[in-house]
Amino acid sequence: MKVYFVGAGPGDPELLTLKAQRVIAQADIIIHAGSLVNPAVLAWARADAALFDSSSLTLEEVVKIFSQAKAEGKTVARLHSGDPSIFSAVQEQIEHCYKNGIDFEVVPGVSSFSAASAALRQELTRPGVSQTVIISRLGGRTPVPAREALSELARIGATLVLFLSVDRIGEVVAQVKDSYGTATPVAVVERASWPEERVVRGTLEDIAARVKKAGISRSSIIVIGPVLGERGERSLLYDPGFEHSYRARG
Repeated sequence: MKVYFVGAGPGDPELLTLKAQRVIAQADIIIHAGSLVNPAVLAWARADAALFDSSSLTLEEVVKIFSQAKAEGKTVARLHSGDPSIFSAVQEQIEHCYKNGIDFEVVPGVSSFSAASAALRQELTRPGVSQTVIISRLGGRTPVPAREALSELARIGATLVLFLSVDRIGEVVAQVKDSYGTATPVAVVERASWPEERVVRGTLEDIAARVKKAGISRSSIIVIGPVLGERGERSLLYDPGFEHSYRARG
């Protein structure tokens, strides 16, 4: 018996890892976030697999399934959207497994911020522009520590990637514009990698109005920073004058 915490990717079922696909195909029980995970990924499930939609379940109900599966010697695929390492609420489930002697494994997946970068056809780090990416969110029902307020993070001037914040895009702009400047480019990617994916571009001056006009209020990634507008310097990695252990200079 084993519980697999599986990153089910941002939406496009072809962005599942081979390991995730194998785990889904072999699992006796599949628990999936029906509001976030593309149901198409369940096409790989066995016909006799028991399916549970976690969008209507509490933590206690989810881990009860784990315990029952342990008693029956069954394998569980617990599907989380994107990658389990970011905003997945997976840690308390892991702690339950530790406390109750349930064998488990975490299978990483493609995060929606990676899919958003792909949709933008944009590298989030550029030499001479930004070598740092900050992943965060506005505080809501889940609070954010005061030291991680967007106004504080913005002081660095790095590429800022925000989850779970597009419905309050005006507050985002208010907190970061003094550090970045209103001319700084911004992109909002709604439902990255899904068929209905949309991209809205603008600057901190006008992005809130553009997002409101587009009617975007959820399931979006916000990217802020000069990397969206500046070409930056050439990377040294493939420069003919850059020598390393695999390539001589010139």
